[in-house]
Amino acid sequence: MDPPVVVVGAGPTGLMLAGELRLAGAEVLVIDRLERPSGESRGLGFTPRTMEVFDQRGLLDRYGPISTSAQGHFGGLPVDFSVFHGAHFSVRDVPQHRTEAVLGEWVAELGVEVRRGTELRTLEADDDGVTLGVLGPSGEAGGLQQLRASYLVGCDGGRSTVRRLAGFAFPGTASTMEMFLADVGDCDIEARPIGESLPRGMAMSLQLGERVHRIIVCERAERGTAPVRRTGPPEFSEVAAAWQRLTGQDIGSATPLWISAFGNAARQVTEYRRGRVLLAGDAAHIHLPAGGQGMNTGVQDAVNLGWKLAAVARGTAPPDLLDSYHRERHPVGARLLMNTQAQGLLFLSGSEVQPLRDVLSGLMRHRAVGRHLAGMVSGLDIHYDLGPGSHPLLGLRLPRLELRVAGADTATTTGALLSSGRALLLDLADDPELRRAADGWSGRLDVLTVSTAPPLLSGTDALLVRPDGQVAWASPGSPGGVRPELRRWFGPPRSHRGAPNNGKKETCTAL
Repeated sequence: MDPPVVVVGAGPTGLMLAGELRLAGAEVLVIDRLERPSGESRGLGFTPRTMEVFDQRGLLDRYGPISTSAQGHFGGLPVDFSVFHGAHFSVRDVPQHRTEAVLGEWVAELGVEVRRGTELRTLEADDDGVTLGVLGPSGEAGGLQQLRASYLVGCDGGRSTVRRLAGFAFPGTASTMEMFLADVGDCDIEARPIGESLPRGMAMSLQLGERVHRIIVCERAERGTAPVRRTGPPEFSEVAAAWQRLTGQDIGSATPLWISAFGNAARQVTEYRRGRVLLAGDAAHIHLPAGGQGMNTGVQDAVNLGWKLAAVARGTAPPDLLDSYHRERHPVGARLLMNTQAQGLLFLSGSEVQPLRDVLSGLMRHRAVGRHLAGMVSGLDIHYDLGPGSHPLLGLRLPRLELRVAGADTATTTGALLSSGRALLLDLADDPELRRAADGWSGRLDVLTVSTAPPLLSGTDALLVRPDGQVAWASPGSPGGVRPELRRWFGPPRSHRGAPNNGKKETCTAL
């Protein structure tokens, strides 16, 4: 029997989504047209918010030793992530293929089947589900096979087949420039970790290993010159020539390990959900990879969607819960396109933009401006409009905090408490009525009495934290009790599912 959810694409977004679905108890199948992981790594490292997400799922230890940095940049101008309380820092030296391997091991342990060498060819969605026509590893000789799913999620990249077959609109702007990316060995290259603006363009370089470097080179084209339309990667001779014209260094004798080209196109789908078909990651938004935000935004799309889709697929929450995915993540994607386009103008334009760089550099010396830009590129300031309330954490992520749960011998962290993939109701006032109010949702959230809380939570009596780490309700500061919010996000309580309670039956209210 086919699983209720099929995910197309076994990159970081698709694997993260599959893991989130399994943690929440939903069966899922991942298909990918490649017979094995490509080993390529457009993405390198991850942002502070993704570090938090991985911490919240117990994934960081799987990477082994990693180096972090409190420094990032906005269009080549430095920003400081340490202004955020309890924040992880960014990671710059973990290639994407390593992240795919870590997530692949995780989902395998969770029992997820990743069916490789399986290509989506047709798609037909109706009110009850989605029928897929796929080619297996034997290709055309094996004929088109049929899969049936309740829901389909396209995590299949910027050229998404799911997006095209399902008819999603994908407006935006086409590329106006071309950039080269290459991993090269057997050479010594000066480090330019956040890139350097040069008279004829931009050059970036980062050491990945002994005499192995990741380079990005963007040579400003003549006005009106369109980027090259390619059917394959550029020759290394092109990359080396552009590097020499910009930096003066000859790397022609180096060993190319991997080469790619990309542009500055900026597009976003108008809707993240069309009935039973949803999109996440690059399938939903493409942009200039400024600050390495692309893979990270895809992982965070997956963490926002996974628990919601699992609850709907399992029948514990109403289908309208899925509408909150678009409402919350589409504005994040739009802001991503805006900030990467702004960074492109700052970083990749010529001397005519220098006055703007100088003005912005001066503004960034003001703490509020620096914090705003750091929050934007790190994902640490993402705020969802979850309704009225005055608590400062409402709609924001719960930072990584150390606290002690009643009855525990040692302290723990909020990240560790979220590792199960379930929501948290944190009782900081030892309120038995609050705990009783959550009885009907046992199994869908963990109710914990906190005996020792950090100063940031001083004056807070209770917090409802969703599985994605966002604070959905707080007391004091949120109107009404916790039960309406539990019902809103996690469906009706168990005693109300299909049976009256004290002679009164409550209905499942859509968002």
